[in-house]
Amino acid sequence: MSTEIRVPQLPESVADATLVTWHKQPGDPIRRDENLADLETDKVVLEVPAPANGVMQEIRVPNGTVVTSGQVLAVIEETSGASAVPAAARAAAASSPAREAPASKPARAAAPATAPAVAEPARVASAVAAGEAARDGSRLSPSVRRLVEENHLDPAAIRGSGRDGRLTKADVVDYLGRTPAPAAGADPGATAPTPIAAASSLARAPAARPSAPAPAGRTEQRVPMTRLRARIAQRLIEAQSTQALLTTFNEVDLTATQELRGRYRERFEKDYGVKLGFMSFFVKAGVAALKKFPVLNASVDGNDIVYHEYYDIGVAVSTDRGLVVPIVRDADTKGFAAIEKEIADYARKAREGSLAIEDLTGGTFTITNGGVFGSLMSTPIVNAPQSAILGMHKVQERPIVVNGQIAVRPMMYLAVTYDHRIIDGREAVQFLVNIKDALEDPGRMLLGV
Repeated sequence: MSTEIRVPQLPESVADATLVTWHKQPGDPIRRDENLADLETDKVVLEVPAPANGVMQEIRVPNGTVVTSGQVLAVIEETSGASAVPAAARAAAASSPAREAPASKPARAAAPATAPAVAEPARVASAVAAGEAARDGSRLSPSVRRLVEENHLDPAAIRGSGRDGRLTKADVVDYLGRTPAPAAGADPGATAPTPIAAASSLARAPAARPSAPAPAGRTEQRVPMTRLRARIAQRLIEAQSTQALLTTFNEVDLTATQELRGRYRERFEKDYGVKLGFMSFFVKAGVAALKKFPVLNASVDGNDIVYHEYYDIGVAVSTDRGLVVPIVRDADTKGFAAIEKEIADYARKAREGSLAIEDLTGGTFTITNGGVFGSLMSTPIVNAPQSAILGMHKVQERPIVVNGQIAVRPMMYLAVTYDHRIIDGREAVQFLVNIKDALEDPGRMLLGV
């Protein structure tokens, strides 16, 4: 029975998506719930799962096409029974001899036993499925799956560092870095590498560099923006062109916060199963300050100011695809442990490329931490339609005057960028001072003073 594969229902805020990669080609066997293709939206990468076991019959939409909800992408021929997929695989292999490497069977049998773990192109999909089964049925994220298939790797041969042994993109990149590449000065008379080995070698090369640079080294390459990068660029330009942005700075002495973390770090991790980081302190301090200065938690809608009486705090996370801002909802009702767990879970999802649209939608205020990259000071751009954003930076020991004496303290510069149309300088400065006071005396956050 033939079944059409359609674009899943996209979220209300997403009009269309770009079909980035097909993981199956006509004739390939497929399993129920196996990812057939990746769809990239402005925010996340979505998977197109197979509705049943069968064989890919026809692909109607090529890579790079913009698609909408319900659009037909491909057609599969459904099969049933335990032996259906293997039988389909044999039929596909028999009808597609061009997929086999040109080397003869004896030549393949003579290959060294120490060759890198590389799968033949016609068996990549089954290798991926076998690797997933070896990991207790957990599925590879789109970014990891793309790396595995493009480099013809066997997922089962790669040690996963994610939750429950799940593969992350860093695991695959590290594996590729440790896989030996062909020697540069190989003997011209030596046996030529197989197309599979050549493809694997090319896949390991950085995509942004030409494979054969000109002697002068003055080469360039034009690469289209991803949808996420294009959307980020659009939103940043919109924020700067529609809001009157201004930034105010202060610095905070984190001695008391660091001492509190150091005192309870081990017990906190033992009791709650998550590390006690800085971000939960900044989220709690930010919420307390927003309650005192609610205009920084507001947004502009036409000629109206919308005051949000809830606190959905966006936490900026940098990924390989670009910056994303997952939301810690109702942060005012959550304790330090709940906030740390949620942020850690979002960071893991961001690395694996498995964030959902719901994780990124909404938000009334954002916190971004450039300090993880070594930034000492910056002027963050507001995440419109929000009206303010708090920028954290690198903790650096500096000499300061304390009670008339010079002391070395762990200091951090703080920045708040705000929409001057609705937020006065007085409110922004007092908001930042309130955060500074809370962090320099964290007991105030527990007592609500």
